[in-house]
Amino acid sequence: MRNTWLIAWKEIRVFFTSPMAYVVGFIFVGLTGYFFVRSVDSALSGPNFPEASLRHLFSQMSIFIIPWLAPVLTMRLLAEEQKIGTLELLLTAPVRDWEVVMGKFVASMTFFLGGLALTLWYVLMLSWRGNPDPGTLASGYLGIILYGSTAMAIGLLASSFTSNQIVSAVVSLGILVLLTFLEVGADQVGGVASTVVAQLGITTHFGDFVRGVIDSSNVVYYLSVTGVFLFLTVRNLETRRWR
Repeated sequence: MRNTWLIAWKEIRVFFTSPMAYVVGFIFVGLTGYFFVRSVDSALSGPNFPEASLRHLFSQMSIFIIPWLAPVLTMRLLAEEQKIGTLELLLTAPVRDWEVVMGKFVASMTFFLGGLALTLWYVLMLSWRGNPDPGTLASGYLGIILYGSTAMAIGLLASSFTSNQIVSAVVSLGILVLLTFLEVGADQVGGVASTVVAQLGITTHFGDFVRGVIDSSNVVYYLSVTGVFLFLTVRNLETRRWR
């Protein structure tokens, strides 16, 4: 585990010393702020009265923000190492493949959680002006963290396939968009196939968290998908030893 933390710390320092990271963070805060204001402003919320809740924000994050944020955060983690030739040096060092993958994953999640922590300001504003349900807020944040971990794992796998960061971002974005809209595609088929397709969708399991319901099956889904994509990333790195 020591190697994992060393790799993670190296990547975290790169994240927080890169101007691009702050640009991404600024865009993230700007978008979440827009969706938050839209959900609580009576002039924008439509005929319904605004509620002291982050449900709208969480929903918009899962559909519009995380699918582009994860590719941007993960596209360079392994692709850049391949491009400049340091990945081979890293893999020949006394470091296991899973330690490399987990180190990169921890670093991307740290930056994501740092940005997510900034949204706690919205919780304080809600508490000041209203009476939000703490249980619903907690379940919503748990869902976003699980959702984000799955997205980061997908982005990491895409980054392991190529040395081109743009290609990595496009591939991971494509996978995330596909998984995001599987629930919509399920409506076009019927019977058992519709249920199966819907259950594979990444947003299908997110709705309960937004409503304040923590279902163990939804937690298992996100943890399982995250584990599968991290496992595939490790196996992809292992194949490089034989190329």
